[in-house]
Amino acid sequence: MFHIVLYQPEIPPNTGNVMRLAANTGCRLHLIHPLGFTLDDTRLRRAGLDYRDLASVSEYDSLGAFSEAVAPRRLFAVTTRGQQPLGDTHFEAGDALLFGPETRGLPETVLAGLPAERRLRIPMVPDSRSLNLSNSVALVVYEAWRQCGYAGGA
Repeated sequence: MFHIVLYQPEIPPNTGNVMRLAANTGCRLHLIHPLGFTLDDTRLRRAGLDYRDLASVSEYDSLGAFSEAVAPRRLFAVTTRGQQPLGDTHFEAGDALLFGPETRGLPETVLAGLPAERRLRIPMVPDSRSLNLSNSVALVVYEAWRQCGYAGGA
């Protein structure tokens, strides 16, 4: 299906929510260190409910280590600084969807390594800063999955 990649996530409940989303959509969740919590954090467990054992979760020391280990078909960064609208993007199974830390987003060094058409923007009204991380992940994952006909879904 898809790879959800959280780059240096900071807030345990957001990651717990994404873990639950991954379990329910058949996505793999990849966490890039450093994390702002440990995977046994009570807040993460509470948000993820009992989905931790149902989700495929991997950890990596760096984004490069993830790319080397997984070699995703394509990597898309979701960022408020993106120019490519989410709705104009065609997704394919095997794509990786990269999201930055809650308080600062993806660093420019990461974004600069991706072509403009792989830096996606979620539409919002003018003067909005950003959406919650787990909400953003859900929006993008469900759009990508919808484009693939909800393959593997019931």
